[in-house]
Formats: sequence, C-alpha cells, structure tokens
Amino acid sequence: MNLIDNPDQARRLARAILSDVAIYNREKVEAGIKNDNLFDVLNDDIEEGRQHYNSRVSPNLTGVNFFDLAIVDVLVKRAGKIESKIW
Repeated sequence: MNLIDNPDQARRLARAILSDVAIYNREKVEAGIKNDNLFDVLNDDIEEGRQHYNSRVSPNLTGVNFFDLAIVDVLVKRAGKIESKIW
C-alpha cells in the first residue's frame, strides 16, 4: 500500500476517520461535551483513529497536526450545539 504524501489527502483522511468516530459514538460525544470530559471518554477511539491515520500517511506528514486539527473541527466544533458549561 502506498502511503499518502499529499497534504490535502492527509487532511481529508483525518477528517474522515474522525467523522466515523463521531458517527459511531454519538452518545459518547454528547456526554463528553456535557460533562467536559470528551477526550477522556473518547480516548481509545481517538487513539485507534490516530494509529490508523499514522499507518496510512507518510512520516513526512504525520507531524503536521492534521489529525489534531480534525479532532477540533469534527468532534468539538460540530458539537457546539450541545448544551455545555464549557461554552
């Protein structure tokens, strides 16, 4: 398998992986936002996603934080409508 070495493709992969995490863990995302422990609740799922991302992306791009940026964009920003004391 060829590793992804295009930044746009790496960004899309990170967002797709985290979209899957969000879809398959809707209740966890909602509870994590409400209780301000999202990263604790989703730690295993996020780390599994990160490992998958790192296995598909060239080492030249794994340090560019596309995965971490996608966490914020996909998991946190999209959950902005959930009632929470953190916003």
